[in-house]
Amino acid sequence: MVDIADGTGSKNRMKTETPLLSSGYSAVPPGKLANVETRLEMFARPPARAATAADASLSVERWLSPAVEEYRTLFRAVGEDWMWVSRLVMADDQLSAILSDPLTEIYVLKDGGQPIGLLELDFRQEGECELVFFGLVADAIGKGAGRFLMENAIGLAWSRPIGRFWVHTCTFDHPAAVQFYQRSGFRPYAFLVEVMDDPRLTGLMPKSASPHVPLIEP
Repeated sequence: MVDIADGTGSKNRMKTETPLLSSGYSAVPPGKLANVETRLEMFARPPARAATAADASLSVERWLSPAVEEYRTLFRAVGEDWMWVSRLVMADDQLSAILSDPLTEIYVLKDGGQPIGLLELDFRQEGECELVFFGLVADAIGKGAGRFLMENAIGLAWSRPIGRFWVHTCTFDHPAAVQFYQRSGFRPYAFLVEVMDDPRLTGLMPKSASPHVPLIEP
């Protein structure tokens, strides 16, 4: 999944706090990016999928209270191509509080002991779980590791007394992301549009990051 801003919680809050766009085109200021977010949800655990031979070398390990810089290193490795920025600009103390919150669960996907993926689940909204971050390093994409990680994400989320599991992805993400989430049991329920500073122009990310997103110099 892609991260543009941290999730805002339930559908009701989204409806009451997010302004509605008018029909037609809206110009995006120079130096900014516009992205369309798709939100998806499920209300019951889907049937488990059978394990495959490719899963044998994979493991998902809980990462308890990671140090901010260690977390950001894996966050960048997984998310730089998909414009993950929110945890890079967040104040250290704010991020540390999230990472150490007992209702935030962070996991690392490993292949033979090598970190290749990040999973973060947020249980801070009672009765819900948000799949906040979900992704693999570039070399691991397309080899079945994403399916393995998702099966673990679903099992971990529904091991808690929740009634809703949700996720958001967007047009900066992998082009197959929405279909992947739908195959996993999520169903789309809303679109949102976000305008943000292009992190490749602010120096937060190299200009080579996210080559599928056009870089327009102001």
